[in-house]
Amino acid sequence: MEPVSVYHGPISKETGERLLGEAGRDGSYLIRDSESKPGVYCLCVLYQSYVYTYRLHRAEDGSWTAETTPGVEKRFFRKIKNLIATYQKPGQGIAVPLTYPINVQKNQNIKDRKQDGTIYLGNPM
Repeated sequence: MEPVSVYHGPISKETGERLLGEAGRDGSYLIRDSESKPGVYCLCVLYQSYVYTYRLHRAEDGSWTAETTPGVEKRFFRKIKNLIATYQKPGQGIAVPLTYPINVQKNQNIKDRKQDGTIYLGNPM
């Protein structure tokens, strides 16, 4: 995944939900690694005190797509930032538009560094 400030890496579902709950505003969102499906990411969005999770997949051609509401046509994006920009608008097949990013904090501990230089950040447990 290309670097985006809302990508928290391999944090747990519980940690993601806690961060969103602390934000406390509908439309708060972050991206984390899926705990159950390797290579898949989760777009987590807070709406009415509930965290909605949408899986993000990378297609063979390198484009990105999100699993949204059934019946909504699947869309593909060249970059994650384009996907985020689209879902910041209403009526795109998710519970609420992405409004308040939960960015990775600079004081979080570095948990892992990939060979390509990507740094995964997460909260200390």
